[in-house]
Amino acid sequence: MTTPLIAPAGLKNVIVTDTEIGDVRGEEGYFHYRGHDATRLAAEVTFEDAWHLVLFGRLPGPSDGAAFARRAGALRVLPGGVLDLLRATVGPNTEPMHALRLALAGLGLGDRPLMDVPEAERAEAALRYAAATPAILAAAHRLARGEVPLDADPDADHAADYLRMATGTTDAAAAAALQTYLVATIDHGFNASTFAGRVIASTGSDMSSCLLGALGAFLGPLHGGAPSRALAALDEIGDPANTRAWVRGKIARDEKIMGFGHAVYRTHDPRSELLKEVVTRFDSPLVRRARAVEAEIETGINELKPGRRLYANVEFYAGVLMTEVGLPPSMFTPTFGVARVVGWTANILEQVRQGKIIRPSAQYVGPENLQ
Repeated sequence: MTTPLIAPAGLKNVIVTDTEIGDVRGEEGYFHYRGHDATRLAAEVTFEDAWHLVLFGRLPGPSDGAAFARRAGALRVLPGGVLDLLRATVGPNTEPMHALRLALAGLGLGDRPLMDVPEAERAEAALRYAAATPAILAAAHRLARGEVPLDADPDADHAADYLRMATGTTDAAAAAALQTYLVATIDHGFNASTFAGRVIASTGSDMSSCLLGALGAFLGPLHGGAPSRALAALDEIGDPANTRAWVRGKIARDEKIMGFGHAVYRTHDPRSELLKEVVTRFDSPLVRRARAVEAEIETGINELKPGRRLYANVEFYAGVLMTEVGLPPSMFTPTFGVARVVGWTANILEQVRQGKIIRPSAQYVGPENLQ
C-alpha cells in the first residue's frame, strides 16, 4: 500500500495540478497570464483583451478583439427574469455579493453538466456568466440604495460600463484607473476561490455550481473581503503620526494587519506597486495619507519584528483606488469579483478538460477503538 503524502496546513507549496493560465512567483514579486507579464498587461491593454487572453489562450488582434468586445457587451445586458429576481429580493441591507449568489443560481437554471456539453458551449457559458456579473452587482447595489438599476450599454468598454451602472458617472480617468485594477486582479494562481471552483469543476458539474463554490470562498474576509478592511484600517489610524502606536497595539494583541503580507509574495506585491502608481495620479488627501501610512507600517513592523518583512498587498491600495473612482466600500469586494470571475471561468474550463476528479485524503488524528 502506498503511504500518502502529508501536506502542510493550507496546502502551502503543494502542487495539485498543471495549468496553462498563469503563475505567481512569490520570491520574484512577479505574476503572469499565459506568459504575459500581468502588471504590464494591466498598464497597456483593455480588460476585454486580457479576458480574451485568459479565456482563449492568446491576445486578440484588432478584428478579433472588437468582435469579442461586442459579444461580451451584448451578454452584459441582463435577461428580464434576472432583473425581476433582483427587484423582488434586494432590500436596503442586501450585500451585492449575496445578490450575485442568488442571480448566478437563477442564471444556472437549466444548465447542463459541463462534462456533458461540447467545448464551444462551455466557453459560451463562461463568457455569459462573466459578462453578466458586473451588471448584476451594479443593479443590486443601486436597488439596495433605493435607486433604479441602469441598463448596460453593449457598445461601451466593460470597465467603464460597470462604473457607470454602479455610480451613474462616466469619467474617463476613473474608468481607466478601474480598468487597470480589473486587469491586474483577473487571476492569481491557486488562491482559495479559484481552487474551490476547480474542485467542483473536477466533478463535471455545471458552470453556475462551480462559480457559486468559488464565490463562497471569495466572500471570506481573509480572501475577497479584505479591501474594505484595509481601508477601514486607514480610517482607524487617521493621522499617519498615529501609525507606529497603532502597529505596536496590533502586534501586541497578535492581530492581523489588514492590507499587509501575502501568502505567496516574499517581496513587494507587484499589484500593490502598480495600484500605488495609478492612485498617485489622483494626488488626493486620501492617497497622500495612504502612502505615508504604508511607509510607517513597514518601518514599524521591521522594528518590532526584525527579519520579518511585510509589505503592502493588493488590498491596501485597492480600497484607495476604488474610493477615488467613486465606489463605496460596499462595492469593493464586488468590484474585485468583476475581475476574478474571468479567472474563475477560465480555470473551471481548464479543470473540466483534465477530466479527473480532485479527491485528496485526510489524516485522522482523533481517538481510536471507542466502543
